[in-house]
Amino acid sequence: MEWVDIRLGDACTKIGSGATPKGGGSVYLDAGPIAFIRSQNIYNEGFSNDGMVYLDEKLAQGLANVQVEDLDVLLNITGDSVARACQVAQEVLPARVNQHVAIIRTNQQILWPTYLRYFLVSPAMQAHMLGLAAVGATRNALTKGMIESFSIRCPKEVDDQKAIADVLSSLDIKIDLNRRINQTLEAMAQAIFQSWFVDFDPVKAKIAAKAEGRDPQRAAIGAISGKTDAELDALPPEQYEQLAATAALFPDELEASELGEIPKGWSASPFGSLLAHTIGGDWGSDVPDSSNDTRVAIIRGTDIPDLDQAQAHRVPIRYTTQKKLASRMLQVGDIVLEVSGGSKDQPTGRSLRITANTMHGFDCPIEPASFCRLLRPISQEVSVILGLHLARIYAQGKTWEYQNQSTGIANFQTTHFLDAELVAKPPAMVAEKFYGLVNPLLERRHDAQSRRLAVLRDTLLPKLLSGELLVADAMVEAVA
Repeated sequence: MEWVDIRLGDACTKIGSGATPKGGGSVYLDAGPIAFIRSQNIYNEGFSNDGMVYLDEKLAQGLANVQVEDLDVLLNITGDSVARACQVAQEVLPARVNQHVAIIRTNQQILWPTYLRYFLVSPAMQAHMLGLAAVGATRNALTKGMIESFSIRCPKEVDDQKAIADVLSSLDIKIDLNRRINQTLEAMAQAIFQSWFVDFDPVKAKIAAKAEGRDPQRAAIGAISGKTDAELDALPPEQYEQLAATAALFPDELEASELGEIPKGWSASPFGSLLAHTIGGDWGSDVPDSSNDTRVAIIRGTDIPDLDQAQAHRVPIRYTTQKKLASRMLQVGDIVLEVSGGSKDQPTGRSLRITANTMHGFDCPIEPASFCRLLRPISQEVSVILGLHLARIYAQGKTWEYQNQSTGIANFQTTHFLDAELVAKPPAMVAEKFYGLVNPLLERRHDAQSRRLAVLRDTLLPKLLSGELLVADAMVEAVA
């Protein structure tokens, strides 16, 4: 295989940044015909739909010169996320990009775009771009001239470039499939949480049935299972009895509370009252010394979105004291809450509930970073409820209410949150039943496999791009 060095500017038909429509964030839509891609959607591991916004046709037409095409490589060119690169799945298109993202469109007869994507995210190229971006400016930035001057080492034949990209892509496709499975499992858990702890469907079904002269128990069974009367009649007796036992746990009345009407016998409890322990995180030291001599993995807010999927091996390893670790070491059921680091576009308050899957793959203790906080619920059953509650209010944007932004960084008002945020706390038997239903879903996530695949991909990537490892040998390693 013959290898060559290509100047990126000589192998592209387009290199250019996007633009922001007049009106900025005020014109963004939650859904619409044209996706508007921003730097927070671009990750080296792939494209993220989190925080995705859209434009109407008229605004998009004014940005026609920054239209994204299939296989384009997108590169973040400013700010803290500078140098992150990925490609966009076809289902995201049509799309435009803002001024913080560059579109790189290769001449596919010279340079295969997916090969370029992997070249840009390789450790050596990431270090090179970050070094360039940090020189001579108050804010990290990559210019068009810098990008054009990149020297891309690649096989001369495009088919050979494709073969290398295909090996790496096959691993990313499996990781993405696992991510989608995980999202489905999370959505199933959230749906049950919404029904039981937000909408109170079993209770409301009983109330409605009583008013209409129907069997309240039967109505609650239908609400819990989502089945019609005919479908309930067709269930095996054992399954029906299990549903009936669950339905019996719910009352047939609602009563007033600070949260509004909640099931009778439940309580509107401050979030903090459901914690046995809480403490701010720790950043530790780069290297061990006489006091900071304990090796520890540090979970940051930026790690939270992907930690349970494929990125645990990229969590920073630092050193702390035994005393600090004793009160901060994470265990199953703990929740890591991001308390600083948001922005005007992204609220603070991302969270991660620690499961057995989360712990898998670490060869040292883990603890939250200094911009995060450890929350330890009073029980495993309550932990699942609180974890889903936090994910729900973050997705709804409610965590905006608990942060200030007197500087450029948004900080979470933790004490206020712990006192003011109310959770519908059920009797112990309801919590236990909910845990029995939902925790198996959360533990079925494909996290451990995704991490193994991610480690393999990151191991193969530099070897394939340097020619140290042949495609055939890489495929053997991948299969093994």
